[in-house]
Amino acid sequence: MGYKLGILDQSPIFTEKTAADALQHTVKLAKDAEKWGYSRFWVSEHHHMEGVAGSSPEALIGYLLAKTQSIQVGSGGVMLRHYSPYKVLENFHVLSTLAPGRVDLGIGKAPGGFPLSTKALQDGKSDNGADFDQRLSLLKKLSDESLETTHPLFGLRVVPDPPERPKIYLLGGSSESAKLAAELRIGFVFAHFLNNDEKALEEAAHQYRNTFPTGYFIVAISALAALHQGEADHIAKNHRIFTIHFQDGRTLRVTSREQVSAFEKQTSETFQVTEKEANMLTGTPEKVREELSRLHQSYQINEFIIHTPILNEEVRYQSYQLLSPLQVNTRESSGEYVEEKNTIWTHAQRSRYTYECMER
Repeated sequence: MGYKLGILDQSPIFTEKTAADALQHTVKLAKDAEKWGYSRFWVSEHHHMEGVAGSSPEALIGYLLAKTQSIQVGSGGVMLRHYSPYKVLENFHVLSTLAPGRVDLGIGKAPGGFPLSTKALQDGKSDNGADFDQRLSLLKKLSDESLETTHPLFGLRVVPDPPERPKIYLLGGSSESAKLAAELRIGFVFAHFLNNDEKALEEAAHQYRNTFPTGYFIVAISALAALHQGEADHIAKNHRIFTIHFQDGRTLRVTSREQVSAFEKQTSETFQVTEKEANMLTGTPEKVREELSRLHQSYQINEFIIHTPILNEEVRYQSYQLLSPLQVNTRESSGEYVEEKNTIWTHAQRSRYTYECMER
């Protein structure tokens, strides 16, 4: 295949389900992802968002590590603007000591929420992210034990010191983020599921590869697989991206009108909103893999992390199973779609599923 596949799970709360259900679904998906051959499983950080349960990735990571055996588990990502780089590293060093070689520390620049939660996380202080580069640089130097002798924190160590320290990745959607990751000699994850402009991907890949040729380049991409192209297209067609444009040029991307309304209630800033299709990669497993292979070859991508933002538990779970990196043979026999070990769907199940999709 030439590239690896991982999963980004935001612990969505499905219709008529609870946050407890969402977290248990995350645990089940992580365990199954390991069986299906996915290389890593990342969980996210969102605050005061009613539709997702994942607010504390470091807590959830510890539980997932205990429930799995070999898959990489990490954050996608920790919102560093809110926290001490030193404390973040302590948390992840503890995790890496418990599960050496299996922990990823993905770092994000966004607030991970709206104004009220940001204010609460920063405990009355105001941090608009302007010092993010310095925070990330400090985190990397603390990890490497490479602080300058003139630095006020010189001599500080992060304990415990695990047998293998967590791998650090920067999450971003621009060539500027790619450049920062390359200069710090850390992995880079391009957030294609938020910025699906292929020109931006090309620029970020070029910047990262030119500056850090041996770096690890991941693309986080929205994808949905189904047994038939029409089914996948129909499910995904209503998925939208809303971009909030502030007067000073900043932007914030959300995935529903409800989130736009929630943001509006929490801010006094003037903004405009644009809406567009999310441009999710959809189709049969073969078509999805074909497009991933094209992107892999075009931009020297080491790995894709799949994000499937569909609020249908069965459909979402099935999509991840269909995209399993394990090479399995499917065949149609006696009215069933059969995988090497697991039945995918009977014709009756597929007919019911198609009918439900048309009703939505």
